[in-house]
Amino acid sequence: MVKSFLSVVVLLFFSLFCFSEIDGSEQREFDYFVLALQWPGTFCQRTHHCCKSNGCCRSSNGPTEFTIHGLWPDYNGGTWPACCTQSNFDIKKVSSLLGELQKYWPSLSCSASSTCHGGRGLFWAHEWEKHGTCSFPVIQDEFSYFSTTLDLYFKYNVTKILNEAGFAPSNSEKYPLGGIVSAIENAVGASPLLVCSHGALEELRLCFYKDFKPRDCIIGSSTQFELLTPRSSCPRYISLPQYVPLQLENGKDEFPWLFDIEAM
Repeated sequence: MVKSFLSVVVLLFFSLFCFSEIDGSEQREFDYFVLALQWPGTFCQRTHHCCKSNGCCRSSNGPTEFTIHGLWPDYNGGTWPACCTQSNFDIKKVSSLLGELQKYWPSLSCSASSTCHGGRGLFWAHEWEKHGTCSFPVIQDEFSYFSTTLDLYFKYNVTKILNEAGFAPSNSEKYPLGGIVSAIENAVGASPLLVCSHGALEELRLCFYKDFKPRDCIIGSSTQFELLTPRSSCPRYISLPQYVPLQLENGKDEFPWLFDIEAM
């Protein structure tokens, strides 16, 4: 337990202080993938008003399990490539995936996401243009980026892993950080990276080699960073809040989750 807690402290330190984006002139092929998952019970607490594009506002079929933030190509040194090509997001290319994307990869915000070329658009557009375009040569097109991410999400079902280990969503319980890390390590075979907000788990990240075999999110870490425990984003005991559905201001639960592809 102590070993797991100390190892996750190292991961948290790197996630908070060492990661940065590399501009286009310095980019090279990435080293590994990060599957970033959001916990809606925590993330949705920052929502102060509802809109039709915000998954936090679903009063029915709401996000009660981890949802996808993105699949990110990263470098071992703590930086990452971004906006690697001029390939704009085209929703028609993922039309057959929309049902799964809307359920498991929803936007949890009312704000339009920034894209690589000065515009704003869908959350999926941001993830594809900023991160997906840098996945070459492992992932070579938009459809493969989204389908591969969904496959990883289903294969490594973090919500199920934590539930089976006794870490169920609760608005009253606090769970040992080391216990959550150990549950993921035992099921996945590699150490995750956790991000918290005000003592609640907000994001959990799994890392993979280019062949999609799990790997520790930080390799070759030094025990000297264990001294930085007070600066980590997760305390020794963390909460996993239950998702509380919000509602549109008019009280209706009508959301255009299914896009009219022909109209776009």
